[in-house]
Amino acid sequence: MRAAQWTTTSKGIENGCTFNSSATLPKNASSLPKNSTLVKVAYSTINPVDYKLPETPILRTLAFSKPATPCLDFSGHVVSTNRSDLKPGDAVFGKTEPPVFGALAEYAIVGPAGCVKLPPNTPLRDAAGLGVCGLTAYQTLAPYVKQPGMKIFINGGSGGVGTYTIQIAKILGCEVTTCCSGPNIDLCRSLGADDVLDYRSVDISTEMARRGTQFDLLIDNVNVGGSPLYYQSHKYLKPDAKYVTIAGDPSPYNILKVATMFLLPAALGGGQRKCVFVMCASNAEEYAVLGKWLAEGKLKTVVEEEFGLEEAGKAFARVKTGRARGKVVVRVGGGK
Repeated sequence: MRAAQWTTTSKGIENGCTFNSSATLPKNASSLPKNSTLVKVAYSTINPVDYKLPETPILRTLAFSKPATPCLDFSGHVVSTNRSDLKPGDAVFGKTEPPVFGALAEYAIVGPAGCVKLPPNTPLRDAAGLGVCGLTAYQTLAPYVKQPGMKIFINGGSGGVGTYTIQIAKILGCEVTTCCSGPNIDLCRSLGADDVLDYRSVDISTEMARRGTQFDLLIDNVNVGGSPLYYQSHKYLKPDAKYVTIAGDPSPYNILKVATMFLLPAALGGGQRKCVFVMCASNAEEYAVLGKWLAEGKLKTVVEEEFGLEEAGKAFARVKTGRARGKVVVRVGGGK
């Protein structure tokens, strides 16, 4: 099969990921594990986890069989399955699991929670972005939005997760304030944001404290643990509000910073609002909700750029700039 693969990421996955026109099929492709599906992949997208784990030295050495096929997100069609709810030819989407990854290849094996049937006439390219970013946005919002009208602040509204978070918050009836760089303000407004701050013009935590708005929930898609946005959050979050963060990497520095957020008492300089760390976990029921919204036009995938499978290194390089608007898509097999 065709695939983009790496054997080392010591100089960055964008330099180590190369095209292989005769890659080996996934293990167990001819004898699927229980409740598994073999998918012919049409599209994938790049997420930070797709390079952060392979670029961590100890994980790169111990957790991956080489050559390794990166990426979690996929959309495509069922080739074979032993699930009763799917059949060959069905359009599906979702994500694989680390450390297997494997979505930047013509064929991938996916477990039951990470493979969901796509509603009819829904574009495969748009569905591919739901795998990690769409589900992460949902899981940072749905458990905490208890009623319409809640005030939500989203730190980082124009990236892969942020563009979904704005839209899902509006679907759930929230009043949304977000921040981004000046050139992306119109994008965030077009997705439904009620107010948008330019982080290049103002210090976000200072500006939010100055305004005096008391938010019901703050979702941080940007900062690694220990940012002023969290430690000053008592100035703009209600006493029972939560600070939800997804940002981070497996480095010892970040692990220490995140641990400090949870363990340092307020009396010793710690935060005064409850902090929640969300890691995207495959959930078939939640994927079904996202797929329904996508099919109905309530939710859309913002695609900045599309690359061919042979250009996977360039796609990684673009995402690693941290400046991509929405999703960077890789066309694996293509299709509608």
